[in-house]
Amino acid sequence: MKKQVGIEALAIAVPRRYVDIEDLARARGVDPAKFTAGLGAKEMAVADPGEDSVSLAATAASRLIQRNGVDPSRVGMLVVGTETGVDHSKAVASHVQGLLKLPRTMRTFDTQHACYGGTAGLMAATEWIASGAAAGRSAIVVCSDIARYGLNTAGEPTQGGGAVALLVSEQPDLLALDIGLNGVCSMDVYDFWRPLGRREAVVDGHYSISCYLDALSGAYRGWRERALAHEVVRWGDSLPGEQLARILYHVPFCKMARKAHTQLRLCDLEDAPGGQDSTPAAREDAAKSQASYEAQVASSLGLNARIGNVYTASMYLALAGLLHGEGSALAGKRVGLLSYGSGCVAEFYSGVVGEGAARRMAQTDVEEVLAKRERVSVEEYERIMRLASDAPDQLTPAPGEFRLAEIREHRRIYAAG
Repeated sequence: MKKQVGIEALAIAVPRRYVDIEDLARARGVDPAKFTAGLGAKEMAVADPGEDSVSLAATAASRLIQRNGVDPSRVGMLVVGTETGVDHSKAVASHVQGLLKLPRTMRTFDTQHACYGGTAGLMAATEWIASGAAAGRSAIVVCSDIARYGLNTAGEPTQGGGAVALLVSEQPDLLALDIGLNGVCSMDVYDFWRPLGRREAVVDGHYSISCYLDALSGAYRGWRERALAHEVVRWGDSLPGEQLARILYHVPFCKMARKAHTQLRLCDLEDAPGGQDSTPAAREDAAKSQASYEAQVASSLGLNARIGNVYTASMYLALAGLLHGEGSALAGKRVGLLSYGSGCVAEFYSGVVGEGAARRMAQTDVEEVLAKRERVSVEEYERIMRLASDAPDQLTPAPGEFRLAEIREHRRIYAAG
């Protein structure tokens, strides 16, 4: 834990169009409160076939490089975490490398394990740098996905799309990771999957939530054991989880963060010295503390509520939202992060927010990225959803952005703005 390694900067990319979640609810004959209060949603990104995992990843990575003055010659690794890749063999990372004309001397690959793929990439990059093998070079990790369940399905209001690009280095201005404290829990389950050849995912909703909470419990307890041993947290007047300034969760929909936080608190209450003397009902009530949720979690969900589910990028979108709003206030404070991928694996890790977080986040222009989007009608959203995957709208990408233009003899051709 001596060498500081973590996230130096980040950038985001989102589809150019979105639908208001209340419009969608009314079109489906549903009380809007079911989507707003029930799911925590406000808006949902709408990606057309031209906005695939490659184009969004390339746009986010390009913004990261340009807005932070990154020297590409000093980047030795490019990883894309995605579960919506465009080819069974050719990596999204190789497309991004070519579109951005990055050096041939870097290692490029994709990481896949449902929504956990981005975190898998981040840990690979972090440990590569921490080991000394990077020899002073940085890494770019991009989380890029399109969440798609189809029209008139139970999962329809939890769709979305976008990308978050992370610069990982020995100058962690945003977040210095607590290397070696990570807790992991994995198991073989069928809670969510997308068979080869399908654009829409298959999900066993209630079972998936159960798997998420079980994996969270194992991962958090693993982290807590190591954090207690290193005296990062301790049992005392407050629970170990309460000693984290903020906790970020994987959010397939925003209300999932509330369920996750309740489960994490329950772990502490059940395991606390003397905690076993409390009744299960009392522990459950204490775990549902509204004050704890508001203090530690709620402020991170603003971007997720406006963009929707972004699979691998969901937790990192929450990180962007948190540091965009509270970068200065959280400088020097420790936060916890819970990543989950169906199938399944969870990883809980922590890090300290950097003194340069507010300055770095100002360069991401989060509000500008969102302000440029176009609100579309439900009818237009449905038209876009019905487009074939190889039939993108013929639109000119904005400067610094990329779009899939056509597929020619199975080769994907991209246009740059």
